[in-house]
Amino acid sequence: MSGAESSLVTTVDLNDQRLNQALDKGQSELRKVRRVAAIDVGTNSTHMLVASVDVALGTFSIDLAEKSTTRLGERDPETGELTPEAIARGLKSLRHFQELALSHKVEQIVVAATSAVREAPNGRDFLQTIKDQLDLDVDLVSGPEEARLIYLGVLSGMPFGDRPHLVLDIGGGSTELILADGRDARALTSTRVGAVRLQRDFVKDDPIPPQRRSFLQAFIQGSLEPAVDKVHRRIKPGETPVLVATSGTAMAIGALAASEDERPPLKLHGYKVSRQRLNRVVERLATMTPDQRRGLTAINDRRAEIIVPGSLILQTTMQMLGVDELVLSERALREGLIVDWMLRHGLLEDRFSFQSSIRQRTVIHQVQRFAVNQIRAERVASHALSLYDNTHGTLHRDDGSGRDLLWAAAMLHACGQHINLSAYHKHSWYLIRHGELLGYSEAEHLMIAAIARYHRRSLPKKRHESWQALPTRDNRRTVSEMSLLLRLAAALDRRPEPVVRTLVTEVVGNDLVLELVPERLNQNVSLEQWSLESCSEVVKTVTGLTLRVKVRD
Repeated sequence: MSGAESSLVTTVDLNDQRLNQALDKGQSELRKVRRVAAIDVGTNSTHMLVASVDVALGTFSIDLAEKSTTRLGERDPETGELTPEAIARGLKSLRHFQELALSHKVEQIVVAATSAVREAPNGRDFLQTIKDQLDLDVDLVSGPEEARLIYLGVLSGMPFGDRPHLVLDIGGGSTELILADGRDARALTSTRVGAVRLQRDFVKDDPIPPQRRSFLQAFIQGSLEPAVDKVHRRIKPGETPVLVATSGTAMAIGALAASEDERPPLKLHGYKVSRQRLNRVVERLATMTPDQRRGLTAINDRRAEIIVPGSLILQTTMQMLGVDELVLSERALREGLIVDWMLRHGLLEDRFSFQSSIRQRTVIHQVQRFAVNQIRAERVASHALSLYDNTHGTLHRDDGSGRDLLWAAAMLHACGQHINLSAYHKHSWYLIRHGELLGYSEAEHLMIAAIARYHRRSLPKKRHESWQALPTRDNRRTVSEMSLLLRLAAALDRRPEPVVRTLVTEVVGNDLVLELVPERLNQNVSLEQWSLESCSEVVKTVTGLTLRVKVRD
C-alpha cells in the first residue's frame, strides 16, 4: 500500500476495576466488533496488542497489551546472527502471545519484525522457524515501511492540525525520523543507530567516561545527518514543526521528567518536555551506575542498561533539529499495524479525513463505550453550545478554547450513571479522567472531567481532588464558567423526549432572563422551568446575576 494513511483510533485504559464496570455496561449494547492482534518483534522487546475494532465508528480499543524482553539485538559478535538463546526467547514469547490472542478470539494476528531480524544473516531462517512451529506469518518490514507504520500509529492518536510534525522513534536497532502533516508523510527515514546497538558496540564502561561519551555523540550525529538533512529540505519556509517522540526510551525520559512535577500526569501521552529539562535528565542518567538507574521507578532493569545511549540519541537529534521542546506519544508501530489492518480491510474508507475530527471521534467513541444515551447527550450539548454562543461577556469570558471542552463534557457528563445514579457526576469525573481522550492535552483532559464533575450539586471546593488537579488559575476559571453553562443545559434534560426547542438568553440589568421555546405550541414545560429555576442560587453565586425563567407563549 503506497503513501501513509490515517484515522482516529481510540484506546481506553482497561487497568482499573471501576472503569471496567462502566465499559462492560457499554459492551452490553454491542455493535459490530472485529478483534485483531498486532505483534511487534523488536530489537530489545516483543510487544503485542489485542484490539477490538468498532466497524461502524472506525475506531479501536485495546483489550490487552503485553511485552516481553526478548533481546534479539544481542547477536553473535562475529557473525551478526541471531543467537540460539535469542531465538529461543523470541519463540517462547511468540507462542505465549499467540495463545493469549487466540483466547481473545481474534480473527487475525498481524506480526511485523524490524531491524534485528532484518539485518541478521539468519533472520529469514528465524521467520521460517516461526512459520513451521507456530504457523504465524511474519512481515519483515523495511526501514521506510517501519517509519510509515510508526507514522500511522502516532497520527491515529494525535491531531496534527496545520503544523507539520517530526516523529522520532528510537528503537533498539534503528531510529526512525519522519516529517509529516495531517495529510501525508513528506519524508520517511530509518537510520541504523539504536539504543541496543550503541550499548553493544560502544559502551564498555558504565558510567560512560566523558571522552567516550563525546565520541558517541559525534557518531550519533554523523549517523543521523542524512536523515536530518532530508527532513530539513522538506520543511517549507515559515513552518515550525512539532517534534513528537515515541518509544521506550522517550517514554522513560518523559516519566523521569514528569516525576519532577508537583502533580505528575496520569498518562504521558501528549506530555511536553523542554530541551532544558531533557538535558538535565540525560546528565543525571549519564553519571549514574546501572544499579543506581535500576533504582529509578520509571526504568526497568533492561531499560537501565540501554537508557543512556538512547537518551543521547534523543538529545543529539533535538540539537540537530534545532527544536526546544518535544511532545510524547504512547502510540507507535503496534498501533500503526492495527490502523494498517483496518485500512486494508476497508474499515477506514475516508482515509485522512478523520484526522480533522480526531477530538470529536474520540469523544463519540467514549460515549458509545460508556453506553451514554447519545441522543440526549447531543441535545444537552446543543443547549450548552447555544448558551456559550449567546452569553459571552455575561456568563463567561472565554477566548474560544473552552467551547470544545464544553461540548466534550456535555457529551460525557452522564457516563457515571452506569456506576451509580447517586452522585453520578463524581463517577463521571473519574471515568473521564481515567479514560483516554485523544487529541486533548493533559490540562484539557482534566478540565473536561472537571466540567462534567461540577455540572450539578455543589460548586468547586479547594479540598476536591478534581479541583486541586487543575494546574492553573485560568484552567479553574474555564471550568467554573463552562460547568455553569453545562449545569443550565443539563437542567433542560428532564425527560426522554425533547420538549424545549431552544433557549433564548438575555441580560436585563442584573437579571439573566432565560426564555424557553417549546417544541410545540402550548406544550407544558413546567418541569424544565422548575429545573432551571433550581439553578438560581448557583447562578447568583458565580455571576452575581438573578436568574429569571419564562416560557414563550
